[in-house]
Amino acid sequence: MSTSQNPVSVVLVHCGFVDGSGWQGVHDALTQDGHEVIVVQKPTVSLADDVTVTTRAIAAAKHPVVLVGHSYGGMVITQAGNDPKVASLAYIAAFAPDAGESVETVIANPAPGAPVPPILPPQDGFLKLDSAKFAESFAADVDPATARFMEDSQLPWGVEALAGKVSTPAWRTKPSFYLVVSEDRMIPLPAQRAMVDRAGATVVETSGSHAVYVSKPADVVRLIEQAAEWSLAVA
Repeated sequence: MSTSQNPVSVVLVHCGFVDGSGWQGVHDALTQDGHEVIVVQKPTVSLADDVTVTTRAIAAAKHPVVLVGHSYGGMVITQAGNDPKVASLAYIAAFAPDAGESVETVIANPAPGAPVPPILPPQDGFLKLDSAKFAESFAADVDPATARFMEDSQLPWGVEALAGKVSTPAWRTKPSFYLVVSEDRMIPLPAQRAMVDRAGATVVETSGSHAVYVSKPADVVRLIEQAAEWSLAVA
């Protein structure tokens, strides 16, 4: 494990429907371990804009970067991770697309019986989750008060972001690490495993909901620490 004398910069990228505040438990543990942590607050209007905001955060980092993405954040880090300051990628129940893929194309043909996220029809070009089904689908193992706050503070997700395509996947040239979450009802387990196999990522599996970064920050931190140790070894 690294120390404050030998840290990395961890850049955390949130998904659609929520902002960066859910990373607090992960942030606190990593900063206590001496890492610089930058929490990206991206607009989720378009993939291109989100990559630009993330690249700006990478530029501000003081050390080799472990770039971390949750869910749609995986789309963002797959493109932004080509930045030369990025040493490794960490996917947390996230999309790990190939060239030419978008969230829209990846989720187009779900496996029979796979849970379907309760996404409401778009309003003015933005998507939200059905509030009555938010906790069950997104945050089933988060304490009820926190899940209610996440539900009430939803960040609308742009349809344009959903359709944004990755041009050059960073996992082809950068080492990647992936936390597979077995009870995820937003990105089903078979889809996660298929993306992991294709990317050749180092895999850790845990039980939990899609919001595992909130409910089990220690599991997320352990995966990030693995990526950090690799980054320091080659720095």
